Amino acid sequence: MKHCIQEAALRRQRLIKLMGEGVAVIPTSHELIRNRDSHYPFRFDSYFYYLSAFKEPESVLFVVAGANPKTILFCRDKDMEREIWDGFRYGPTAAVTEFGIDEAYSIQQLDEMAPKLLANQSKLFYNLGADAAWDGRVTAWMNALRSQARTGLSAPDAVVDVRKHLDEMRLHKSQYEIDTMRQSANIAAAAHQRAMQFTKPGMMEYQVEAEFLHEFYRSGAQAPAYTSIVAGGANACTLHYNANNAKLNHGDLLLIDAGCELDGYASDITRTFPVSGQFSAAQKDLYELVLASQAAAISKVSPMNHWNAPHEAALDVLIRGFIDFGLCKGSAEEVLETGSYRQFYMHRTGHWLGLDVHDAGEYKDKLGSWKMLAPGMTLTVEPGCYVRPADNVPEHFWNIGIRIEDDVVVTEGGCEVMTHAAPKTVAEIEDLMRHD
Repeated sequence: MKHCIQEAALRRQRLIKLMGEGVAVIPTSHELIRNRDSHYPFRFDSYFYYLSAFKEPESVLFVVAGANPKTILFCRDKDMEREIWDGFRYGPTAAVTEFGIDEAYSIQQLDEMAPKLLANQSKLFYNLGADAAWDGRVTAWMNALRSQARTGLSAPDAVVDVRKHLDEMRLHKSQYEIDTMRQSANIAAAAHQRAMQFTKPGMMEYQVEAEFLHEFYRSGAQAPAYTSIVAGGANACTLHYNANNAKLNHGDLLLIDAGCELDGYASDITRTFPVSGQFSAAQKDLYELVLASQAAAISKVSPMNHWNAPHEAALDVLIRGFIDFGLCKGSAEEVLETGSYRQFYMHRTGHWLGLDVHDAGEYKDKLGSWKMLAPGMTLTVEPGCYVRPADNVPEHFWNIGIRIEDDVVVTEGGCEVMTHAAPKTVAEIEDLMRHD
């Protein structure tokens, strides 16, 4: 916790320098009602947490740049009666002492104080359009200032998307962030091992999902990083399948896309394995093709290459395999040009990873070229193959869905696969699942 708070303070200082002048307004997420007096579990806004390390709802951070830079937090009051019902609150006084914020006030004072903080500032840095309720509130502050123009007060002349700076900052992870992501990856990898050892024909998908939740929570993760995909047989050919309520049959593959969140940071792993513990010949052929495509992609994750190089490498291997197995017709160049491979591989090979599963950061630079990879960037590498029944598809490949996904951090000399502990070769999987 202490290290996280120190990191947040350094990020605020860096943001102030990037802003030059003006005020940034970064609110956290709303609490959401599930039904009646029951709420969904609260999860802070990633941008807000990145700059504050503060996890409580009903909070907003102001970052003031210029001649007198400072950071101001508005948060819930200390309230012993509410704490009896809802749990501990820091309150404004402790927020200053514990989180290194320059000033903190009650959230009840926000609408009174915000116009004063924005008055006569040249720029407002704000995530316009992300939340209609906050847009309305900020607009009201701006209008309040405009109505006082004859008193010498003015609203900021320009509204700048604060993500312009924060996305680039978040793209390059610190050592603390990478260490946290490694821990998250280790927990998720252990959960995938557990699932492989647990799974048997006749089980339900949700029973396997329960093993993930058990492993996540017993190892200290606070939540799944996203809704887990536990897809047996034909369900694996639906990319975002999450019903997780079907029976697992002998002879089927089981695709599991599941990761956890640890101290805000996500892991994201996909493994595909045979429910019975042994791949069929057709399953093994396609599985080893996807595995080879992933190895080719990972080999391109280095500061020598741009973002799209891993995807290009994976696609080249997959297309040649699809041709060899009779799934695609023509030369590799023709299959690429016509896009016929998309019948079996319709997504890209990865995404940024961090506080969000699909993390902040642009994929192209200002000139429209793919962004070059750099040490500290973290991403997933996740090629796949999904074969639905069709007249142009050999029947022995029908209903085979395979994806293999790892979490990778770019290093000075190449990359590190943080999720290496999750078995993925045919031999590793079959050995782990052998029930002698």
